[in-house]
Amino acid sequence: MAITSLSFILFIIAVFIAYFAVPKRFQWIVLLVTSTVFYLSYGIKSALYIFVTASTIYGATRWMQSITDNQKKYLKENKATLSKEEKSAYKDKNKKARKRIMVLTLLLNVGILCVFKYFHFALEQVNAVIGLFGGNQISDVYKFIVPLGISFYTFQSVGYLVDVYFEYYSAEKNYFKVLLFVTFFPQMTQGPISDFEKLSKELFTEYTLDYKNYSWGLQRMVWGFAKKMLIADTLAPMVKDVFTNYSQYTGITTLIGAFLYSIQIYADFSGYMDIMCGICEVMGIKLTENFDRPYFSKSIAEYWRRWHISLGDWFKKYIYYTIGMSNWSRKLATKTKDKFGKHLGNTVPATVALIVVWTATGLWHGATWAYIAWGLVNGLFIIFSLWMEPVYAGAKSKLKINDNNWAWQAFQILRTFILVTFIKVLPEVGTLSDGIGLWRQVFTNHVIPHTKMELMPYVNWKHNVDILAFLLAMFFTFLQFCASVIQNKQPVRAYFNKLPQVVRVFIIAVLVVLIASFGVQATWDAGGFMYANY
Repeated sequence: MAITSLSFILFIIAVFIAYFAVPKRFQWIVLLVTSTVFYLSYGIKSALYIFVTASTIYGATRWMQSITDNQKKYLKENKATLSKEEKSAYKDKNKKARKRIMVLTLLLNVGILCVFKYFHFALEQVNAVIGLFGGNQISDVYKFIVPLGISFYTFQSVGYLVDVYFEYYSAEKNYFKVLLFVTFFPQMTQGPISDFEKLSKELFTEYTLDYKNYSWGLQRMVWGFAKKMLIADTLAPMVKDVFTNYSQYTGITTLIGAFLYSIQIYADFSGYMDIMCGICEVMGIKLTENFDRPYFSKSIAEYWRRWHISLGDWFKKYIYYTIGMSNWSRKLATKTKDKFGKHLGNTVPATVALIVVWTATGLWHGATWAYIAWGLVNGLFIIFSLWMEPVYAGAKSKLKINDNNWAWQAFQILRTFILVTFIKVLPEVGTLSDGIGLWRQVFTNHVIPHTKMELMPYVNWKHNVDILAFLLAMFFTFLQFCASVIQNKQPVRAYFNKLPQVVRVFIIAVLVVLIASFGVQATWDAGGFMYANY
């Protein structure tokens, strides 16, 4: 069931009707049933794995919770008779039991993810090593169809498992509520990756149809469809053409294509988030936001705090902090401080953690060396900035650069956008050598195009409809920029709702007509959402 299809629109209408028609205490059951239907629409085989994940996570968390509850009861009942050593030994025994349950469940679910996403890549590397020694290659006869949204629902489920292990909150008793947490359809295919405690409060609260939620939710849905279908899907074939034929194009033509890709991927991913957040808002549910005007960031580190926020928070909480707070990391920090000073003592452990995080981030996005390189390039920029902080501070002080100066901020934003664009294209062209080849083409082919057809040959300048579609994509890109500027001061929809109702209705109607007229064909040509592949 494609998100941009008529069948999905009809599905959402049915969800809304059922959600508000049933008694409020059954609303979460409507969400569970419709989420199950949504996932099954992509195939029964894929659904098997998400149910395995939900079931094993539920069983493990309940098992760990029972050990914790029994421990509290036992210690309370035997408080007077147990010695301090006996209490400590009893707690250690239970902690080890809970840890075994957590680790085994973690290995099972991450193992399933790794088999589906990384088996072929791992086998390629094994065969490459075997080839160096002249051995016989291992035949890759297995054909795996990656289950829909496996990276997202696995990370979300694992986060819940670890949180229960550390007793941040108690395990949910109702299996079907855990199943809804794992399968909730608006975030199943592309996130956000939510925290159980926060999302469960949204899912299991009873809601009444509210005009503001209804109005604002529909507005956000329409804007999301416009971003996806009028911008991303219109630019998709042009970007594909550049990435496929970059060696035949001039440097400036290739560079424009790279910038179009930055526009495309943002409109695609944030458009999906707008659609799904809008759907949830109509029902009164607030999803975690995944974007905060990322192209207005002043550094790579800031960019990643504002792009795919929930994924960054997940890696920070479960990997970065785990490494940074480990005993060996603290010992490394102490030794480094003693020998090289406080700044290096703080940055060395952070550097190790960042290398692990960004290698994992690259692999999460794709099982190729290009994605691993992409992750490490992002990480190296952040690490380099971390190490050079004292130097930057000293240079700015000597040059009397004011961080609040608008010209300096504009320079930082433009610099970061250019860097982000160049890093983004690295894994998207094809192989790692293809990505580097595109970079080389931009910097070495200095031929100046003399006509618009030479400058942007991927635009069909002979077809008026295609020209109009491209101009619409650029116009809506400009509107998206304006919306981001407004968003810095107040919510765009608050500004929009100050307009007379007749004007608002007219604007929404025009958007719907443009989506139907230009977006539907563009979506047929472009395909689905980009992040659904992750």
